Amino acid sequence: MSKANELIGTAMEALTREDQAAFDSAAAFLADRDDADRVLVEAVTRAISGLWRNGWQPADVVRIAARRLTDWHGRVAADLIAWELRAYAPATVDERWRDQLAGLEATVWWKGGYLAARQARDGALRLVTVSGVLELLGSLTGLPRLESLGPPPGAARRPVRARSHTVSEKTLARVRALLAKAESTTYEAEAQTFTSAAQSLMAKYSIDAAMLDAQPGGGEAPAGIRVGVDAPYEQPKLVLLNLVAEANRCRVIWSQELGFATVLGFGADLSWVEMLFTSLLVQAQTALVNSGTKKHGTGRSRNKTFRQSFLSAFASRIGERLAEATADAVAQESASRGTDLVPVLAAREQEVEQAVERLFPNLVSHRMRTAWDREGWAAGRTAADQASLGTRDR
Repeated sequence: MSKANELIGTAMEALTREDQAAFDSAAAFLADRDDADRVLVEAVTRAISGLWRNGWQPADVVRIAARRLTDWHGRVAADLIAWELRAYAPATVDERWRDQLAGLEATVWWKGGYLAARQARDGALRLVTVSGVLELLGSLTGLPRLESLGPPPGAARRPVRARSHTVSEKTLARVRALLAKAESTTYEAEAQTFTSAAQSLMAKYSIDAAMLDAQPGGGEAPAGIRVGVDAPYEQPKLVLLNLVAEANRCRVIWSQELGFATVLGFGADLSWVEMLFTSLLVQAQTALVNSGTKKHGTGRSRNKTFRQSFLSAFASRIGERLAEATADAVAQESASRGTDLVPVLAAREQEVEQAVERLFPNLVSHRMRTAWDREGWAAGRTAADQASLGTRDR
């Protein structure tokens, strides 16, 4: 073992023991070594390679790094993920991974040694940079195995299909643009127009995909995505995600310690659930800000209970509206197509349930508890009634 590797091992042991003095000492010695850049980057990329084999994906790694450490560590994780993925032929990396890399803006932007480039970009001392990368390595070491939602890099193969159920980038771009307009406008009627148009696009695509699968030669299988659910107020946010997913024939499994939910469903529905959930969070946050601060009669703040109740009520009412709109949309599409879509869509829901049982055979349910504030609940219901839904009504 080289001296640099020995120092990395010492630093990892110090992190495990929460011995800051020993960690700082090892980091300082490592920072003075000429081979520190190469050896430390190799150690992190080996850890990342191991995570791929354990079901992790790029967005998961960046999310956990930022959640457990800082946004800086998340950016470093994205950099070194891009570096690690250079080892694989592009055709053997799943398209969803490439989409995640694009979303993370993960690229190999540096030339020469990474530590020196990172240090220069941040304007930091070398010891600070080395210590930060060591902290990242410690955080990525020992992460639990996750359920595999697709092939790891090096194992992906591009499928050959007579039909493609992947939502086109053109359609997604139109949907995203409509939602962005809905989130930015101050006029409720205008927002409703934008989101209804977005929902109409996605609803039609989803039903078309279901009808294709019901024909001989169809057979798209349920897939999965992971959606971050961040503090504060994770529980009402999770309830909102779950209700959006249910309305779109998807299932949600919450991994509380890791800060994300796994959503299982069919491709078009998964894309829409993620976009609609994100849009509704933006709208809920805007409504919360507009509600101002809340205090008890004694002058003590009750912002926390108000906001928890607000978001819980918002989610509850959104769920009701989505369920109603989805039922109406299916009825309208059935009438326009001259066929009953309910059995076709029910069969897809059953396939999703089977995927849940296969990937999560030991699920445990827990009752959620939240604080209660009457004004917050009423305000949340009102905001949900005024929210722009990408619902499947017309």
